[in-house]
Parts: sequence; C-alpha cells; structure tokens
Amino acid sequence: MSKILFHDLLNATLQALHELGDSASNREIHDKAVVILQLSEAEIAKPHKPNQSWPTDLSYRLSWARTHLRRYGLLQNSSRGVWALTDKGKTVSSVDGKEVERVVNEQLRIEKNSRGATHESGAGETDENIQEILETDNDPTIESEWRDTLYTVLTEMHPSAFERLCQRMLRESGFSQVEVTGRSGDGGIDGIGILRLGGFLSIRVLFQCKRYSGSIGAGAVRDFRGAMIGRTDKGLIVTTANFTPAAKREATRDGAPEIDLVDGEQLIDKLKELSLGVKTEEIVVERVTVDADFFDNI
Repeated sequence: MSKILFHDLLNATLQALHELGDSASNREIHDKAVVILQLSEAEIAKPHKPNQSWPTDLSYRLSWARTHLRRYGLLQNSSRGVWALTDKGKTVSSVDGKEVERVVNEQLRIEKNSRGATHESGAGETDENIQEILETDNDPTIESEWRDTLYTVLTEMHPSAFERLCQRMLRESGFSQVEVTGRSGDGGIDGIGILRLGGFLSIRVLFQCKRYSGSIGAGAVRDFRGAMIGRTDKGLIVTTANFTPAAKREATRDGAPEIDLVDGEQLIDKLKELSLGVKTEEIVVERVTVDADFFDNI
C-alpha cells in the first residue's frame, strides 16, 4: 500500500472544496478526497492510534490538512463544522506542501515565543514528525483529547445503555414516539421512531445501534435492510465504529430502500452539538502588555 503524502491530502482537500461548490462539511470533504486520491478500502479504513476518537487515520490526517490550509489563508470554518474557501482559496487550485508547512511552522514559532506554551501535534515536515503547536482553535490534537475521552466512554457503555443514548439523541433531533425494542430475533432492529417533516409528512424510521470498534461492512447493511422489508422504507444505523466504502455504497444502492449511516465521528459531533454528555465552555485568556509611552508622558 503506497503512502499517502501530506502534500496530496492538502491538494485533495482544496480540489474537493472546489468541486463541492466552495464549501463542505468534514464528511463531504472526506468522501470527495477518497475519490480524488483513488484510495483503496484498506487505506480508507486504516485505524488511527492511539487516538481512537478519530475512526480512521485518514480522517485524522485530513483534519490536519484542513487546519494547515486555514492557517495558510485558503480556508475558513464555522462553528457548525462547515469549511469554505476564502477569496484567496477560490483562486488557488493547488499548493506546495513544503511551503504550506514552512509558513505554518513559522506561525507556530511566533506563537510559541509570544505565549510561552506548547502542545504536540502529529503533522510535520515528513508528515510523521512531532511538531509544536500552540493554537487551541481547531487544533486536531486538542480536539482529540475530549473526543478520545468520549469515544472511550461510548465504547464502554452497556449495549442497552447505548441504545437508550441513541433513543435520547433521536428525540433531541426531532424524532417522536422513539421506542427501543431490542427484541431477539428481530433482524438486528433495535428501535423505531417517527420523523415529521414540515408538520405534515411522517416518516417511520427503524434504527440499529452498533457499539463496537472496527469497520462495518456491506453485509451488515444488507442484513438490516432485509429486516426492514415490509415494515418501512427508511432505516438508520448508528455506530461507534466506521463504515467501509462498500457499506456506504450498499446503503444508497439504486432500487433498494435507502439506509442512513452515522459513524463514530458523526456520533461524537452530534452529541457535542446537542450537548448530550458534552459541555462546551468558552475560556477567556487575559493578555497583558505594557504601554511604555504612558510612562514616558507622566
């Protein structure tokens, strides 16, 4: 398996945003980059260690690519996790990876001198070296601290507790009449809920909760669809793991009931968005400087 260079990830991210209309979510950038780089299933599913909160090594490294491009002035992002090209980014189709890292590392050096504090990260001139990073805003290393903690909590939950968590999450997301069934011999269906659209249309959704690590393949999606037949045309699988490309293709296969997939990364994002077990606090840092002119004019 060939090594995916950080330089390639930077340019795949740029190209993905250009092709997606100048803005996209993390997941959209990830899926488009996979196509652009023509990655194998093994490359896509390779786990990231030791930070298990990032389902795959690819998702972790793409987060670094986005952060570097933002620091380089080509991307901007919102609190809702949507990334967009800046005016400068709209005019740039590719970058020199070494030049991007030189500029970013210089920024980090200046910040180190001004703040006197450091954090470690996983990018670097060789894409594997440890570099110092000081910024907390959108730093994947800082981000992974709470994500890793949450991932550990989720994977250690009792299966029934995880089902109740999914039930609560669906209710908080606008579902009604959400019921956890969890009956044996029910084809893997763990519950059902009603999603009302626009106050008029009601969609009956069957859901499955999978609390484990690793990858979920196409077979699991087919089995779940088989259990749905005759009961509803809409399904949802929520997991702490990730889905293989084959599973994603199977979920949206033409001529078959579509199944929505929520992987571990999306689950963690949703829990944060809904403030379910995740508290977000704004920290204000005091910065003190001395005005020498003041003393000269006393």
